[in-house]
Amino acid sequence: MTHAELVKSSPRPQAWVRFLYFLRKSLNIFEMEMRKLRHEPTDLLTRAAQPFIWLVIFGQVLSGIRAIPTGESSYIEFMAPGVLGQSVLFVSIFYGLALIWERDLGIIHKFLASPVPREALVVGKGLSAGIRGFSQAIIVILLASFLGVRLNLNPFNILGVISIVFLGALTFSTFSLLIALWVKTRERFMGVGQFVTMPLFFASNAIYPIEMMPDWLQAIAKVNPLSYMVDALRTLMLPGSASVFGLGTDFAVLILVSAVLVWVAGRRYPSFVV
Repeated sequence: MTHAELVKSSPRPQAWVRFLYFLRKSLNIFEMEMRKLRHEPTDLLTRAAQPFIWLVIFGQVLSGIRAIPTGESSYIEFMAPGVLGQSVLFVSIFYGLALIWERDLGIIHKFLASPVPREALVVGKGLSAGIRGFSQAIIVILLASFLGVRLNLNPFNILGVISIVFLGALTFSTFSLLIALWVKTRERFMGVGQFVTMPLFFASNAIYPIEMMPDWLQAIAKVNPLSYMVDALRTLMLPGSASVFGLGTDFAVLILVSAVLVWVAGRRYPSFVV
């Protein structure tokens, strides 16, 4: 008996059965998204330009003038985790655009006609965004190493970096899907997406410490998920770097925010085709 038949055969299937069915369908969506990426691998290479510009040009210039206090770390070391966080944000935040294309092609209608849990549709896309974010992590780490950045290559720290990248990608790609579910058109999505991306980036600790910000901006930065993502990346990537919020808090915030966004997006999914 398949998972779908097992779920349907009982009015109240056990929790582990529902979870396995949810996981299987999420991985099916993830596999479908990976097929798209396999047909367009150049997308990963073109996105390498952005971290290159930020680290090699912007980072080198500001490292030379020492305009931003970063403690014992050089500015390029301080900036490297922020550039990775920014890359994951930029890769994920326009994920909703593909959702609008899928609706126009009728693919979303087929998904909604199936018994697939709506949240699984969201999580599957978020996992594929994590793979794209992981490719950005490799690029940033190689670039940072080439520029002389001291990195913590402990296997547990590397695993932590990968986990944070996937959590961040899931968070921001789901946020992007919510924008698409709200605006429903490509033109409006591009406008809203660009409108929210820059505030998310600049109202975070990606390129300067939160302590440098005015009080009102510090308050915004402390409720910005990107700040917690970058804080965790900085703690895990740089030797001797202390977490501002606490590493456990960073993980907890990203898990909580992503869970809430997945739940809301799953509830809103059927309204996308109305």
